[in-house]
Amino acid sequence: MAQQTINGTLVHDGVTREYILYIPASYTAGTAVPVLFNFHGYTSNAGQQLFYGDFRSIADTANFILVLPNGTLDDSGVSHFNVGLTSSSTDDLGYTGALLDYLITNYAVDESRVYSTGMSNGGFMSYYLACNMSNRFAAIGSVTGTMMPAWLTNCAAQHQTPVIEIHGTNDPTVPYNGTAGMASIANVVNYWVGYNNCAAVPVVTNLPNTSLVDGSTVEKSTYLNGDNCSEVVHLKVVGGSHTWPGSIIPLAGTNFDINASVEVWKFVSRFNMNGLIGCPTNDISELNKNEFELFPNPTTGFIHVKGYFNSNVNYKLFSTNGSLIRHGNVTYQTNQIDLNSLEKGVYFMQINDEIQKIIKME
Repeated sequence: MAQQTINGTLVHDGVTREYILYIPASYTAGTAVPVLFNFHGYTSNAGQQLFYGDFRSIADTANFILVLPNGTLDDSGVSHFNVGLTSSSTDDLGYTGALLDYLITNYAVDESRVYSTGMSNGGFMSYYLACNMSNRFAAIGSVTGTMMPAWLTNCAAQHQTPVIEIHGTNDPTVPYNGTAGMASIANVVNYWVGYNNCAAVPVVTNLPNTSLVDGSTVEKSTYLNGDNCSEVVHLKVVGGSHTWPGSIIPLAGTNFDINASVEVWKFVSRFNMNGLIGCPTNDISELNKNEFELFPNPTTGFIHVKGYFNSNVNYKLFSTNGSLIRHGNVTYQTNQIDLNSLEKGVYFMQINDEIQKIIKME
């Protein structure tokens, strides 16, 4: 099937709903691929979001189906997705489910790897799906969105839900510190960290300030070791506005140190309905003494070490020519080692008498 951009319609709840479907050229009927829903913001539409929060080139490389639902007009005549922020009776949860059913019926879909993301109102919608339709979505991303305060006490997610939130500190539309009707980003992040049982203290990294003219920088906080190796990531755009970082449409306040589309896909694609793809399923107590496991492997950054050790033991990391390039300690628990500074390639880790291969990706 050649690369296609399809403008389709689907009747749901007596209403003809519109959507845009992007099928990458790499898609082959019969081979199940992931699906990413990309919801537009309030007042916007699917066509604008197709270009503004663009995932098409990523879909071409990673081979996933991209679907952009179109909102309906609320009582004020403004396009929206109904998450309870405005006076609306539109059933967007039902429409999303019906659209996903249509995709599953007509395309080869990996139902364990369905994701949602979106801009502003679309970010709200992604959280709304995580709380109300988590049986169908493995992980979500939000760009300039948040949750309503009431959701923090009545969210009905049913499984670990990895979340990435990208948000500017100078956002005037969805304020970073929240309002009476919008939860602060700190509260949203803390909610999902607690829900997923992630480590309360994040790994914090200041990302390279590659653009010196955008007036903003990015701080990345990664909360690790949640249930089934789930994670929560927050990209705090210090000085950023209500915009999609890295967009080809350079609105005022846009950060260009990162590309939000790349960051969202890089995060959500690592998970399926069971958690981190490749996460060990056996309990640590079942491991034999001195055995250990490495995950995820291949990795793009952190490697986690899981094993049974009576006390602190040393690890050694070697290059393929046998040179010792790093050493340190691991303990009787899951631990993580930062490999971000290493070049792409093959490495070997030794703990006690056991050696395992690590593949470092870009």
